[in-house]
Amino acid sequence: MITVYVIVSQNRKYRYVGITNDFRRRFQEHCRAKKVYSPFAVVLKEEFVDYEIARIREKFLKSGQGRKYLDTVA
Repeated sequence: MITVYVIVSQNRKYRYVGITNDFRRRFQEHCRAKKVYSPFAVVLKEEFVDYEIARIREKFLKSGQGRKYLDTVA
């Protein structure tokens, strides 16, 4: 499964949209590498079977319309 995810910092204004095949590992990497922004909260997590479809969703969430959508969700 391919996971498209959105995490936000609970301390600062920081939002990250990403794609991975191992969400648990990737989330831990964010927590270690971005200690300034920790702790993180998962705002959105969607799973896809096909990488190409997941990539299209990730691109949308990074677009202007996608950011507006995430502003209503987060």
